[in-house]
Amino acid sequence: MADTGPTDDETPDGLLGWCLVANVARETAHGESGLDIQRGTRHFPVGALLWIPPVPWDPGHCRWPAVGRHRGNGRRYINVVVRAEDLENFRVKGVYSEGLVRSLNGYRHDPAAPRTLQNPWSREWAQNWADSWNHPRENVRIDGHSQPRISVPNPPPAELQVDGETLHLAHYGTRGAHYSRTPPPVEWTPEP
Repeated sequence: MADTGPTDDETPDGLLGWCLVANVARETAHGESGLDIQRGTRHFPVGALLWIPPVPWDPGHCRWPAVGRHRGNGRRYINVVVRAEDLENFRVKGVYSEGLVRSLNGYRHDPAAPRTLQNPWSREWAQNWADSWNHPRENVRIDGHSQPRISVPNPPPAELQVDGETLHLAHYGTRGAHYSRTPPPVEWTPEP
């Protein structure tokens, strides 16, 4: 879902750049095996709007730096690394605030140019990220071999057609969907 603002041909007054944004999910999983369900995160309440700058460094698997207003103090922006799985409703929004620009720039902020984003998103690039996170896909392995050009929706289908061949879901876990050319075993049931 794109920001409902003007297209790239029209630049609204005061626009300083585009940014990927998301809301904090209603329920977030924590603890051992994700069994501890909480509302929001430690720093942000449910539905809080987080601004996600382009990632110049990798803070960890599916973790991103984000800028938002803290749960306890709604006036100032803070920079926190968040888990992607704690976010939902990704979209693109325009940046209009100098305070937000300062927080998005972080240590790269130039006081001589307070209205300049140092590492801006293009609107198309941010929209591609939003679309990919709103419709997540899972990696596929076929008989133990990774298939980088094939992905499936989450949850994966029980059967998958690839090059006219039917593959069967053998295992689904944290490393994606594992498919096999061998059909699953048929369960034996005794006759009465």
